[in-house]
Order: sequence, then C-alpha cells, then structure tokens
Amino acid sequence: MTKDNIKMDYVDPKNALNMPELADMTFATDFLIRVKEGVRNTAIALTETVSGDARELLKKQLHEGLALHQEITDLMVRKKWFHPYNLSEQYKLDQLSSDNTIAIAKQELFPKDTRRKGLFDRTPDEHIGGNKA
Repeated sequence: MTKDNIKMDYVDPKNALNMPELADMTFATDFLIRVKEGVRNTAIALTETVSGDARELLKKQLHEGLALHQEITDLMVRKKWFHPYNLSEQYKLDQLSSDNTIAIAKQELFPKDTRRKGLFDRTPDEHIGGNKA
C-alpha cells in the first residue's frame, strides 16, 4: 500500500483495502516490542533477586516470555511482516510503514468549516428571538 492508496475519505469501504492486514501487522509489531521489553525487565529483575522462590518464578516467566517472543517472530516472518534475515526487504517494509504513518497524519479528520449555518431548517431558537434566547 502506498501513501496514494490512503484516501481522505477513510469511511468509504473501498478505501479500506488492506487496512485489516496493516492493522494486524501493526498490532503484532507492537506486541513483539512489548514482549521484548518484558523479557528484558524480567532478566534484570532476575539478576536483582535474592529469594530462591522469586528466582524460580522469574526464571519461569523469562522462559515463557522468550517462547512468546519466538512465537510472535515466527508468525510475523511467516506473514512477511518481518524480515530479520533480509535487511533490504525490512528496510522497504519500514519505509512503507513510515510513508503510511505520514499519510495518515496528514488526513483531515475534521472539516475546516465548522459553522452550523445551513444545517438546520430554521435558525435555532428563532421562535423566541434567535440570539436573544
């Protein structure tokens, strides 16, 4: 998807082509980053812990975090959302993500003209003196 494919009329379903997969890729990437942070924090906590019971619990959590990281990475590689062994492909994917982010940020979410004039069949409170109400 190129930045030209992101239309200003994002409500129109025809402009949402590939958006579910793009959202899934974004969620998976964010999940991978959070799991990586969890593994790092658990490893640090493990080195700071003296209690044998706490160390065993942290070791278990560390192994589970590493397994989850591997599972997410495998999914992302299988779906071609992540290219850890092909940096040129990963660069293209990162560039596409950057372009999409810029295009989304440039979308006009609110109309420039926010006047309500013309939206009503009559002036509000006209029956009691209009702006004197």
